[in-house]
Amino acid sequence: MSVTQRIRVPAGRRPYGASVGGISARAPGDYAEDSGAWAAASGSYRSTGWGAEHHDADSRLFGHGVITRARSRAAAAQNGIAKSGIEHFVSNAVGTGIVLRSAHPDPGIRQALHELFDDWAEESDAAGVCDWYGQQALATRAMLEGGEVLARHRLRRPEDGLQVPYQVELIEPEHLPFHHNGMNGANKIKAGIEFDPLGRRAAYHLYRSHPGSTAWDVAANDLSRVPADQVVHLFHPLRPGQSRGIPWLSWVLARLGDIDEYDGAETVRKKTSAMFTAFVTANAPQGENDGMLGPLGQDANGAIAELSPGTIQFLAPGEQVSFAAPKDDSSYEGFMRSQLRSIAAGMGVTYEQLSRDLTGVNYSSIRAGLLEFRRQASMLQHQVIIHQFCRPIWREWLRSTLLLHFPREFARDPDIRKWRRARWMPPAWEWVDPEKDVKASLLAIQGGLTSRARVVAASGEDVETIDAEQAADRKRAEDLGLPYSGYAVAA
Repeated sequence: MSVTQRIRVPAGRRPYGASVGGISARAPGDYAEDSGAWAAASGSYRSTGWGAEHHDADSRLFGHGVITRARSRAAAAQNGIAKSGIEHFVSNAVGTGIVLRSAHPDPGIRQALHELFDDWAEESDAAGVCDWYGQQALATRAMLEGGEVLARHRLRRPEDGLQVPYQVELIEPEHLPFHHNGMNGANKIKAGIEFDPLGRRAAYHLYRSHPGSTAWDVAANDLSRVPADQVVHLFHPLRPGQSRGIPWLSWVLARLGDIDEYDGAETVRKKTSAMFTAFVTANAPQGENDGMLGPLGQDANGAIAELSPGTIQFLAPGEQVSFAAPKDDSSYEGFMRSQLRSIAAGMGVTYEQLSRDLTGVNYSSIRAGLLEFRRQASMLQHQVIIHQFCRPIWREWLRSTLLLHFPREFARDPDIRKWRRARWMPPAWEWVDPEKDVKASLLAIQGGLTSRARVVAASGEDVETIDAEQAADRKRAEDLGLPYSGYAVAA
């Protein structure tokens, strides 16, 4: 028996398409090959309703990006589940901040760079709202919610009184219009981004103000061409050639809307079931002064307007009340848990993080889930946040700093590569049982499988800083005669 099953169609049906590589493309009803690698391309009943994507990386986004981003913002602002997922990802990917540590070969220069950068971190925000680490978190949150975010380098005057005459301005992606396309000489403008003939980004065409502020800001409709070397564009590319970012919630927006409606309907059903109302039918009509209990909950025409718990409702002779009994759906909890698991998978977080439901969780199971999540978050940290956002800002900061604070050192060693080298250390992830991890790290160091520097860096700290602090603690303990075993000097 042949492995491939062919389903014949009535006579008169004609195939379409050309033969490619010996395989002829036929109409869906001619026959379907439902086995092997070609089942996904079959035209049988099994593939009815399947979607197919033939667009490039940008076409669908350019056509639907505005409404998708608007709905993503609405969900992040109004839906607690969406907000929870975004907050958990930001708190794990950025946390208290991704710390810079220079890798310049001169220890003195490294220390001076660290101190100057830490001072600048307090005044990095052009808006004066966040510090440098707050800007990292805000930019990441904006990227997840809106799909992308822009940062503009702002050079300041020496008389502005800043440690380094440079600041960073964060700009929402609405400033970069999807509909602005065309040519600028030999350069192509696509969705507000200008590309040179080699495909490199030459400029960004930005609204001077947020387009949502047109009601009070007439400049919101004015476009300004900003050279690309003045703009940092943070987004997560998912396909080669992708120019703009996709909102992180776009994969789960429909499901979020569905469970919102379902949860609302279930809430109304519960409220209706909880109503306790008494109905009294009198033999004669009740007057206004016939007793304390009169017609309650009626509208202007005397009809029952609404029910509330504890209502005693009098009815006119011959009137009756009937209800559609709400069905008690015992599948609510299971359905919601299933939907939240799907949403968590689409948002890239664990179900426990999204729902805060730790029912049936043990150390092994939650650790296994967190390992996968943290691997994904680590990839976003290094390949997107650090590469697209932190490094360009560090390089612009250096350019604004070297001749001002290190003129002699830079003249003596002008190799810019040495000055740019740096390590970015995200905050450490803590486990439920850190004792086991500390013991594992100690064994790995003792066995020569890793170094103290790597273990310390994985904890979000700088080994040179820790060594200096330990030396200071040891000296202070010795001077004061404190018998701390951690600082005891071997005889």
